[in-house]
Amino acid sequence: LQDMLDAKIISIIRGVASQDIVPAVEALQHGGVRFVEVTYRPGDEEACKDTLRSIAILQKQFGGRMHIGAGTVLSVEQVEDAAQAGAEFIISPNTNTDVIRYTKQKDLISLPGAYTPTEAETAWEAVKASLSQLRLSAVGGVSEHNIGDFLAAGVDSFGIGSNLVSADRVRRRAFDEIEKAAAFYTNAVR
Repeated sequence: LQDMLDAKIISIIRGVASQDIVPAVEALQHGGVRFVEVTYRPGDEEACKDTLRSIAILQKQFGGRMHIGAGTVLSVEQVEDAAQAGAEFIISPNTNTDVIRYTKQKDLISLPGAYTPTEAETAWEAVKASLSQLRLSAVGGVSEHNIGDFLAAGVDSFGIGSNLVSADRVRRRAFDEIEKAAAFYTNAVR
């Protein structure tokens, strides 16, 4: 958790197939990003299986040098599957206390989503044994133009999706763009 808070940037990868993910993550690594979240796609069973393949591939290729996690985790079963694939952290878009508690039982880092003060408090109650204070991560809408404003407001970390890795950039094999964006964001938070 401290490494994550120090790094501040988590790349959110969605819509990139397992056979295409390694060069994108290599570009992230060259740009200084050390945390990668591969998201589940609820309702698409084959895509969810591919998420697990991606996590396993990335853990084998980058384990020890980068931290690989699962995102959009909605169930205890998804936590279990992601843990078996090698995920080190679990990111949920909500405050499902069963998911949070099971993640902690697996000795993984739980990063639940919260929008309202009540949701934030619920998430805090479920994970407080391992955190000394509440940490805030901005996810969605973080860009090169506003990351400084988020930092000034006291945000602890950032989940950055298509502004870092997009399916379009991977399809175009624009890994130089991914590396440049990664370098920008990692430098911006230093």
